[in-house]
Amino acid sequence: MKRIGIIGVGEIGRAIVVGLCDGAGESPEVFLSPRGAGTVAELSERYENVRVCADNQEVVDRSDLVIIAVRRQDRHGALAGLSVDDDKIVINVMAGVGNDDLRQTLATDAPLVRAIPLPAVRERRSVTVTCPSHPAVNAFFEHLGGVLPVEDEAAFNVFSALTGTLTTHYSYLATLTSWATGHGIDAGDADRYVRDLFQAVGRALGDGTRSLHQLAADHETPNGSNERIRTTWFGPANSEALNKALDDLLADLK
Repeated sequence: MKRIGIIGVGEIGRAIVVGLCDGAGESPEVFLSPRGAGTVAELSERYENVRVCADNQEVVDRSDLVIIAVRRQDRHGALAGLSVDDDKIVINVMAGVGNDDLRQTLATDAPLVRAIPLPAVRERRSVTVTCPSHPAVNAFFEHLGGVLPVEDEAAFNVFSALTGTLTTHYSYLATLTSWATGHGIDAGDADRYVRDLFQAVGRALGDGTRSLHQLAADHETPNGSNERIRTTWFGPANSEALNKALDDLLADLK
């Protein structure tokens, strides 16, 4: 795709632009909606192939592939009245908004594909879940780090729920740092150590030959410190609570 449009340039929209334009090879033309003036102005100044449009209709008209990344609650105001020709391809990255809902809003027969791009697409290092599979969309996200097409929106929603755990992970790390600081460790030293500790975990995750259960076992000594924290803090009750929170989120996404 040579012409990409993005309606809603928040964190994910910005990450997509950076991933497209900072990579090797020729970058596509990118057309941005005007909302979020500071972000879109910065991107258009940074990249010569990025342009800010007067309105969302211009984004659609000038693009072959249109990414809709507005917040769920803002979709009707942002998309009302848009005319989307059937030869366009629309990528829906709005959490909790199904393709049937979006098709009704847009009143178009254009192909609609849901996707879950993550901020790491800016570095072209993130697998993006899509539904349904579409060759042009698959190629687009393959360029940004990889693609995982799924068969139906029920499966897609499960993956969408999993992404809801990201900030919990960051808060967990922040809690570890605060605990160490409370025991007299310099805040900068605690932050540095926790980051380094879990960056090493991230590198271990790159070993696809070992399951997640095996990785946990390989990092745990019987009756050791890791086993103690896992069995006393992340025991059956916490595991059940996490499963319930995910089930509740999944129900809302449906």
